[in-house]
Parts: sequence; C-alpha cells; structure tokens
Amino acid sequence: MTQIAERPRTRRWKGPVVGIAAVACLVAIAVLAPGIFDDPLPTRLQDGLTLSLSVLIEALPFVMLGVVLSIVMQVWVPSGVIERIMPRAAWARRAVLSLVGMVVPVCECGNVPFARGLIMRGVGPADTLAFLVAAPIVNPIVIITTHQAFGFDDGILIARLVGGYLIANLVGWLYSRHPDPQALLTGRFAQTCETASHDHSSRAARTVAQFVVELRAVMPALVIGSAVAGAVQVLVPRSLLVAIGSNPVLSIVAMVLLAITVAICSNVDAFFALSFAATFSPGSLVAFLLVGPVVDLKMMALMRTTYTTRVIAGIVAVVILTAVAIGIGVNLVV
Repeated sequence: MTQIAERPRTRRWKGPVVGIAAVACLVAIAVLAPGIFDDPLPTRLQDGLTLSLSVLIEALPFVMLGVVLSIVMQVWVPSGVIERIMPRAAWARRAVLSLVGMVVPVCECGNVPFARGLIMRGVGPADTLAFLVAAPIVNPIVIITTHQAFGFDDGILIARLVGGYLIANLVGWLYSRHPDPQALLTGRFAQTCETASHDHSSRAARTVAQFVVELRAVMPALVIGSAVAGAVQVLVPRSLLVAIGSNPVLSIVAMVLLAITVAICSNVDAFFALSFAATFSPGSLVAFLLVGPVVDLKMMALMRTTYTTRVIAGIVAVVILTAVAIGIGVNLVV
C-alpha cells in the first residue's frame, strides 16, 4: 500500500469542530425560540446526555467485538487465506463480501473495525465498502429482529434485505470506478496500514499494538458521534417529523432524517420503527431501516476514521437517494 503523508493535526479536529458547532447552533435556536419545544432547555439537555450515554453504551460491546474480529483478521488469519477464498472477478468479490455480514453478528458499530482489518489484509477499499454497507442490514440478528417486529407484512423485511444488498453492491461498484482506490482512505489510516505491513514482531505483540491502534481510532469517533446524535434528538422538534407522517413522500423524508439522527443500533432499530407503523407509510419504514444502519451520525463518525469526507458524502447521497426510491416503490406496491 502506497504510503501517504499524515495530514496536519488541524485536519484531524475538523470533524469534532463541525459536530460541536452544529450542536451549538441547535442550542442557540432552542434558547432564542423556546416556544417550539414542549420541555424547557435544561430538561432537554439532561435528556440529551441520557440519550448520548445510551447510544454509547449500546454500541460499545459491538465495537469491542468488531475490534477483536479485526485483530483476528489482521494478525491471526494466515497469509493468503483471504485471497484464495475471494472470487477473482470484481463483481463477484463484492457480491460475496456483501454477504459476509450474515456470519459476522455485529451491528454497524463493530463493522467499521472489521472493515479496517479487511483493508489492512489487502482487500480493496471499494470492495470493503460493499461489506460495510451490507453487513449492518443482512447480519442474522437484524434479520431475526426485523422479522419479529414486522413478520412479512407489507414486504418490509424482504425490501430491507434485498434493498440493503443492492445498495451495498451499488456503492461498491461506483467506488470501484475510482482511478486511485487508495485516495478513498484517510491519510492517517493509510499510514497505519503502511506501518502495520512492516511490523514483523510476534503475533502477541502485534495483537496488543493493533488493539491500542484500533481503540484510539474508533473510540473518539464513537463518543463524538453518540454525543451529537443525543443532542440532535432533543434539540430538533420531533413534532416536525411526526406531523408529516401521513404524506407518502414526505413521510419517507421524515423517517430518513429520523434514521440519521437517532443513531439506534441496527440490531434493535426494527422495534423502534414499529412504533411509527400506525402513522407512517410502509415505504417510509423501509427507508428508515435502510438508511439508519449505514449513515446515521454515529456511523458516519466511525467511517471517518477510515474513509475521506468526500467518500462519506458520496455514500450518504447514494444510500439516501436509493432508499427513498425503494421506499416510494414499496408505497406504490402496497
């Protein structure tokens, strides 16, 4: 992997500064226009702290599991195994990677460290995106919980699984067309890959070192993403979203925005969506279940440890537009 110079320290703080600025703007709106909220600002701030902690605590076990699986992939899987298993054709390789999530029972939070491990073992950044987008949707726990919540009613389960698989392969294909695949990665992560490739110490020493590297990479992003998600949930009037739930198109937009902000674990998000089933269209629920696991605030913060801001912006656009189209299609069918 070509070595890329580490970016200036000021660039590393760009994401946190933007997140803090966004929350500050929402706080200012809440102070200057308190009439649009039902509860006073101190109550909402306390609720925001509680929600942030709940998102963090909910995600932490899966992040740790993802880090462990990432280290197993990087350090303990023998050299050449992945190359022998993966198909040679690019489209087939992405199709297989999109299904790997079915045997990796972690939610979106743990998939990022695992994806980092795949890249460090030589899997292409675009191919890894196919796994990263599909895994939070097609993993076995998500399939079971979505079926428990909706069964086969209105085709929500099928639309989620098929839609998630198609979106993952679309994202992987689009970024496979990039002329410089390594440019998809942040300079800092590319440097980490370069350093790891020249580390010839014992497996035990590499395990400890890589554990520290992965935690230092993903934990700050997880904390910041959880904090922003909690703040947005209590500083944006939920009534604005619920009020438009009866409109077939606007309800999809509302649920997409809700999916981005609530940052709920994909293993249980179906039960959260079920609470809106009485007032929102089936297509809007499908859009929520497709967008949330891939581009919520927490997930975007975690992906930023590996992929550049431009890449993440492109993923967000593709996922949202495709999810909206699938949601509209579900509404037309049912």
